[in-house]
Amino acid sequence: MVAIVKELEEKGFLEEDEGRKIMWGNQKEGTIPLTIVKKDGGFTYDTSDMAAIKQRICEEQAEWIIYVTDAGQATHFQIIVSCAERARIKLSHHRVDHVGFGVVLGEDKKKFKTRSGDTIKLSELLDEGLKRAEDKLREKERDKHLTEEEFRDAQRAIAYGCIKYADLCNNRAHEYVFSFDKMLQDKGNTAVYLLYARTRIRSIARTANVTQEQLKKAIEDTPISLEHEKEWKLAKVLLKFPDIIARVTKDLSLHTLCDFCYEIATTFTEFYDSCYCVEKNKTGEIVKVNMGRILLTEVTAMVLEQCFSILGLKPVEKINTLDDDGPVTLSVRVAQRSALFSATILTRRRYGALLCLLRALRRVKCGLN
Repeated sequence: MVAIVKELEEKGFLEEDEGRKIMWGNQKEGTIPLTIVKKDGGFTYDTSDMAAIKQRICEEQAEWIIYVTDAGQATHFQIIVSCAERARIKLSHHRVDHVGFGVVLGEDKKKFKTRSGDTIKLSELLDEGLKRAEDKLREKERDKHLTEEEFRDAQRAIAYGCIKYADLCNNRAHEYVFSFDKMLQDKGNTAVYLLYARTRIRSIARTANVTQEQLKKAIEDTPISLEHEKEWKLAKVLLKFPDIIARVTKDLSLHTLCDFCYEIATTFTEFYDSCYCVEKNKTGEIVKVNMGRILLTEVTAMVLEQCFSILGLKPVEKINTLDDDGPVTLSVRVAQRSALFSATILTRRRYGALLCLLRALRRVKCGLN
């Protein structure tokens, strides 16, 4: 901090004000200055924030900085950025954003606290989530159908996923009511509903006894079925994916991506209720597999999984890729690269766009193995 104070002083950016040293941003009217040095010679949060932005840009070579604090700090960071611009620390090619968030409320509509009035610790919140997720799974008798390891994996995925999703699916700038009961519901825009929806979508190809080799072959020579209105409706929703990623990257509000996941899941339900992917006779034997629709389900699952990766949601079970080398977990960076790549190919005819997207996602996954 001594170095930043010396630099700002030498360049003439500091002014004396009743014994303290202050710095204005690009304009004085309607703003307040930073206090860089107090009357007693001490430093302030303003000093440390100016030193930090200098280090991140000049030493760490950061091109994009995101501050995540409560919404009440918005004005402070606006002034920090303005002063950094005036001091030529932040240049035009640097991006600095403040991601402000609102207050989390309890079900009594008051600030979320324990019964004794203390702030709830994250570890306590996660432990409570694990307990409630276990109770929910046992209530549905999942413990009778899963191994102990599978049960614990599902418990953790649901507990942590629900807490993350409940936070992310709300507009970050607004207050919201935290409720375990609501977030553990398997209906509506919740993590549980989406996790179960993805699992069901992934089970369709397995139920049809479609192998990975058959899927790889179908990608190359089978058109995705888009004749039925529900098929087309689902396709149009999936084609929003690159635009949603671009929007989230611009405004840094992940509730948009959550809403998109829910739209995919509900639209898929309409498709699945109206369009048979697998037809069976009265004895339960498979008599017909609509491979064009199977591919549409695969695209749906892939897009959902890309969204889950960005949101930090872990699927309830392992998912194999279209390759034989086993499961692949996509990182946020890979998901974003895939989305940007998809955006370039979706300018073609809309009928063929979904097939291009499927191929693009497959190529990204192949490159990771």
